[in-house]
Amino acid sequence: MSECRCGRRARSGMSGRQLLLLQAALAGGAITALVIKELPGIMRELRIFRMTGGPGANRRYP
Repeated sequence: MSECRCGRRARSGMSGRQLLLLQAALAGGAITALVIKELPGIMRELRIFRMTGGPGANRRYP
């Protein structure tokens, strides 16, 4: 009978702000990894875009 259930929960070692910062860091790391992984393909697409004349090439390439 010495146990009292007062409705309080044990606090974890991390605050809400720290948890949000951790999630933001993880999301930023995942996005950075994805961009680095896809960088060669993006560079190839940009090179093709430049070779075809860019946005002003509508007359040449219908």
